[in-house]
Amino acid sequence: MSRRPVPTPALFRHVRNGTLLYHHVIETQGGRTLYIAGQLARDKDGRLVGKGDMGAQLRQVCENLRLALAAAGADIRHLVKTNTYVTDIDEFFKFIDVRNAFFGDDPPVSTTVEVRRLAGPDFLVEIDAIAVVE
Repeated sequence: MSRRPVPTPALFRHVRNGTLLYHHVIETQGGRTLYIAGQLARDKDGRLVGKGDMGAQLRQVCENLRLALAAAGADIRHLVKTNTYVTDIDEFFKFIDVRNAFFGDDPPVSTTVEVRRLAGPDFLVEIDAIAVVE
């Protein structure tokens, strides 16, 4: 399986704190596709992690994504697309370093939107994803 960012010189490169936040286009060839359901800030027992704390919730959501990928024999480098839903976009961008630490220097294609509410009143962030593995 190959995964490569497609150069998009005519499009804005969104960089924060010196880190590219997402690619506009990623091309894959070969491999199998994984569709990962929206992950919330729940621990293994279903308990909310980080009530009222966007950073803590984002860390837990990223950990849940990592665990979901690992269950399918994949890791972060196999992600090609994420959708992030947040209840406060300004608060989310205060924790961009958490996101950058998770995705690293080669982030997936990404969409982030603010929503009124997630699956419960205390959830602040949810991420679903698509990955392609060999």
